[in-house]
Amino acid sequence: MIGTLHVYENEAAVFHAAAEKFVSLANSAIAAGGRFTVALSGGSTPKGLYELLTLDPYRGQVAWDKVEWFFGDERSVGPDDPESNYRMAREAFLLKLAVPPERTHRIAGESEQPSAAAAQYAGELAQTFGLATDGPPPTIDLVLLGMGSDGHTASLFPFTAALNERAKWVVANDVPQLHTRRYTLTVPVLNAAACVLFMITGVGKAKVLQEVLEGPREPERLPSQLIAPGDGRLLWYVDRAAASRLES
Repeated sequence: MIGTLHVYENEAAVFHAAAEKFVSLANSAIAAGGRFTVALSGGSTPKGLYELLTLDPYRGQVAWDKVEWFFGDERSVGPDDPESNYRMAREAFLLKLAVPPERTHRIAGESEQPSAAAAQYAGELAQTFGLATDGPPPTIDLVLLGMGSDGHTASLFPFTAALNERAKWVVANDVPQLHTRRYTLTVPVLNAAACVLFMITGVGKAKVLQEVLEGPREPERLPSQLIAPGDGRLLWYVDRAAASRLES
């Protein structure tokens, strides 16, 4: 298994542990460099963490105006669409924490030019980190990820072209099995992070979690196996239900 596994009693315990880790990483990064950079995940599990961060004691423990928010992936929709990851994050916690708009970097999922929208987002990453898009990817302080029952993470879906992208930082990824297109950070960007934190809960994820962590390496079928930060940490925060099929 790649990374460090933490098993918690239930979903609520996962959220609290993740919130504590978030606060610790944020304060360390802000103390060291004046800001904290985060790539957010969509989905119901991360939403639980986002809502928790708006409550005491976590709300008062971070200088929220010094956090830069990015998105690990986005759907091909506008910012007000119910399916938008940006909208979910905005409503769950960004508005409640009065995050300055200029600190939130969303993907233009509504664009009629997907490749241009992906390139524009890569450019925004580059500008924020002071890098060139044709060089090494940025080191995001924290990347939050979930995992689907098919083993996908971000919008790196099984057997899709984005799995093999090693030059671009952001791509528009066609997902035939869902009859849609998604935008996603690519494997090099995710693996350049200082810390990647997976949150996985529920018995419905038990089988695929066992396959990803303990099964043979099949990254085309199980894209989450591609996540292996080179110089960073990989953390798996899971509840007992999700861990119920693990042998270790």
